[in-house]
Amino acid sequence: MFVPQHYRTDDRRWPVRIVQDNPLALLMSTRDGRAPFASHVPVIVLPRQREELERTGRWQGAVLHGHMNRANPHWKSLADGQPAGLVFQGPAGYVSPAVYNTSPAVPTWNFTAVHVQGRLKLVADEEATLGVVSATARQLEERFGARWTVEPSVDHFRQILPGVGAFELRVEECDSMFKLSQEKEHEVRHAVMDWCARSPRGRSNDLAAVMRDYYPPTTTWPS
Repeated sequence: MFVPQHYRTDDRRWPVRIVQDNPLALLMSTRDGRAPFASHVPVIVLPRQREELERTGRWQGAVLHGHMNRANPHWKSLADGQPAGLVFQGPAGYVSPAVYNTSPAVPTWNFTAVHVQGRLKLVADEEATLGVVSATARQLEERFGARWTVEPSVDHFRQILPGVGAFELRVEECDSMFKLSQEKEHEVRHAVMDWCARSPRGRSNDLAAVMRDYYPPTTTWPS
């Protein structure tokens, strides 16, 4: 992913946050010179790995875990050692030139994203597949759910396992982009945040929240 310098972040926690908060990733891969497959799949970072990433910022060698339907032709195209990419799309939203209160001006789209590239390892063992599915359910329930627990449903999980394909992706490269009006003046950035916060669109509200966290009150704003 092409990332202009002013849209990069030095804060190791931000790429991890985007991955954690937006676990429905786009898995992309190709084989035998055919057009790429693309599938939306849940992908998680295990807690110990997350702590390591936040501490070091070193994505190379990190392992992400995901799963998908074995009936998906994409799954049938996958193989051990195959290169693949994952795209995690964070909050994003349109920014109208009217927000800038100046002319001429052009519209734009603020967004956050993390792109990960690496090599696949297919999970062949049934117990290991159950582990990936259970860990995914626990992590997503803890982050987005309502205190549901996996344990009472483990037998049902086992029943559906034949239709589930789990995989690991060992990261070789990670790019993240935070296009959050960095090139604008302090007052304009605040205007963009306020406009997004007032939007009836929830995605824009999420973008406003990210911008507020990205630019805390103590931030010295470049101009």
